[in-house]
Amino acid sequence: MKYLTIIFAVVFALFACKDEPLEKEALKKEVSKKDKEASMKPLDNKAQLDSLVMNNGIKMHWITRGKGEKIKKGDCVDIDYKVYLENGKLIEGNHKLNLQSFPFVVGFQMQTKGWDIAMKEMRIGDEVEVFIPSKLARGEKGIEGVIPPNSNNIVYIKAIEKRKPTREIDGNKVYVFEENTKNTTFFNRENTIEFYSMTSSESSPRYFNSYRENQPFKMKMKDAGPLPGVKKALNNAKKADRMYIVIPPSEAYGSKGYVDYVKPNEHLLFNIFVNDVY
Repeated sequence: MKYLTIIFAVVFALFACKDEPLEKEALKKEVSKKDKEASMKPLDNKAQLDSLVMNNGIKMHWITRGKGEKIKKGDCVDIDYKVYLENGKLIEGNHKLNLQSFPFVVGFQMQTKGWDIAMKEMRIGDEVEVFIPSKLARGEKGIEGVIPPNSNNIVYIKAIEKRKPTREIDGNKVYVFEENTKNTTFFNRENTIEFYSMTSSESSPRYFNSYRENQPFKMKMKDAGPLPGVKKALNNAKKADRMYIVIPPSEAYGSKGYVDYVKPNEHLLFNIFVNDVY
């Protein structure tokens, strides 16, 4: 888990940041022999059970039907995934990051709109292949050097398990993914926390990104602010903690929303790295 911070940065750069350039070397990197061997559609050697074709162009083919609970908006699900182009080229997957699974929060376009739509049709234990049309994937922009414009995507997803929050207070759910247990200074009323955050609403993915600006927040419990849920969720956080925080409207911008970024009564997702507590 000690490399998870770097891993998250790589994954968000590739899949989440539509308008942010990747490093030039990464763009020009050729597919390795190992990746070429893996560049085949995941269902080539697997039988399909049944299918779902949606009016929006998404097509889902089940390899395995799970018996777990239905996945819904706001769930944090550990997934095994691979992303392909239609020519069979493998673009990304948790295996390329040496991870057995990857935590995905449904409903905030952590990847693309197509992912959220498809995952809400799944249950824990499901193993599916999803055809996502370009309009619900990367669209006309694509990702330079990685995904050509107007490319349809084929995504293999296995929903392994639903994560339980590490802690929850007043509806604010905290999922800690990386923790240095040697750090013993907790954020509370007596000290200051410094943290980076990528913030998304249900309608506006990544509308704020302090990672990109390289400018962490500094906050005390007594500081005034419009989001009480953030303070509550960060209570007892430690230096080097890495977490997702899902904040309900009542602990965020409520029925008023926030300019063009947060519509009335929307939840917020914070992707946070705690830089320091002092």
